[in-house]
Amino acid sequence: MQSAWTRRSILAAAAAATLCTALPALAAEPIKIGLVTALSGQSARAGEAITRGLTIAIDELNASGGVLGRKFELVRRDDEATPAKGVIAARELVFKEKVAVLFGGLDTPVSLAIVPIMNQAKVPFIGPWAAGTPITKNGANPNFVFRVSAVDEIVDKAMLQYAQKNFGTKKPGLILINNPWGASNEKGLRAAMKAKGVTPAGIEKMENNDVDVVPQLTRLKQAGADTLFMVGNVGPSAQVVKSLDRMGWDVPVVSHWGPAGGRFTELAGPNAKKVHFVQTYSFYGNQRPVGQKVMKMLMAKYPDIKGPDDVTPAVGVANAYDAMHLVALAIKNAGSTDGPKIREGFFKIGTYDGLIKAYDKPFSPEVHDAITENDYVWTQFIDNKIVPVGMVK
Repeated sequence: MQSAWTRRSILAAAAAATLCTALPALAAEPIKIGLVTALSGQSARAGEAITRGLTIAIDELNASGGVLGRKFELVRRDDEATPAKGVIAARELVFKEKVAVLFGGLDTPVSLAIVPIMNQAKVPFIGPWAAGTPITKNGANPNFVFRVSAVDEIVDKAMLQYAQKNFGTKKPGLILINNPWGASNEKGLRAAMKAKGVTPAGIEKMENNDVDVVPQLTRLKQAGADTLFMVGNVGPSAQVVKSLDRMGWDVPVVSHWGPAGGRFTELAGPNAKKVHFVQTYSFYGNQRPVGQKVMKMLMAKYPDIKGPDDVTPAVGVANAYDAMHLVALAIKNAGSTDGPKIREGFFKIGTYDGLIKAYDKPFSPEVHDAITENDYVWTQFIDNKIVPVGMVK
């Protein structure tokens, strides 16, 4: 008859054996990468572009063995461009799916709603689109939010510089979406104009559901605006163009990149082409080897992509692709998928030859934005394609 101690020894040995056999499987579990973005509605095209950029990068990383001996797996949720839904999606991905890193926030209000959750959970949050300055400059210490995308306060300086150089702008009128993204740009544009001694003709606000902004634009016209600075996503930006048509007012429009996010040309009509807007990347023109490689991967992965015409918006692909590779480097530097260690891993990134540019120490404890004022491209819609200004196909 076996003693209790003997039985306990046998059970302990069996448990140890079970644990040992389970360890290799545990080590091989994928590193989950979360994505919260608009996958439906007017901005779904941008959400799909982000998805494709992440997918291409993950495929490339997994083909070379992944990181820490583990492959990556992308888990997505649709925020429908709604902060409340973005918060629910973020919580699910962080606390239920246990993602190591969360990408997200196509819209600045959604990102700003998610930021406190990520800082509290101590899980890195990576922005591949939303440009609101307070997203990364959120006051948290430690701050777990990083971004590979445009930044409002830098874009705003670029908008003024571009307008002055190309249109001789002296008295711009501002038409801004009435939400935190618009507020971020109002602050940035005011600062940029003050630094250059420029006084705006006026500042007008618009709502997401406005179907006519003629009253706001009329006030700007009467105040002598010689250029419009526009900040709004697809729907509101399209209403600005249509309202200008109804007024018969032919004025230069220099925009943040909101029009790139979806069905702008369809909604705005033929004069959509008159809007000049900022981007972080274009697949048109001469490409560096990284750009050639990514285009080949996109064409191989997605049958609808035959060339640069079909990568719209390119910034979603480019920002997400580079950001995913930088995340992989951060995890490699951390030697772990622990959130605080990954955060420190970002600061240890040296050089990376990316799609948008060759990065050199892109992050530091003080700087969480990898894109600078030197990394922007000015574009317009030509035949429903986003093309660098002056490059008529």
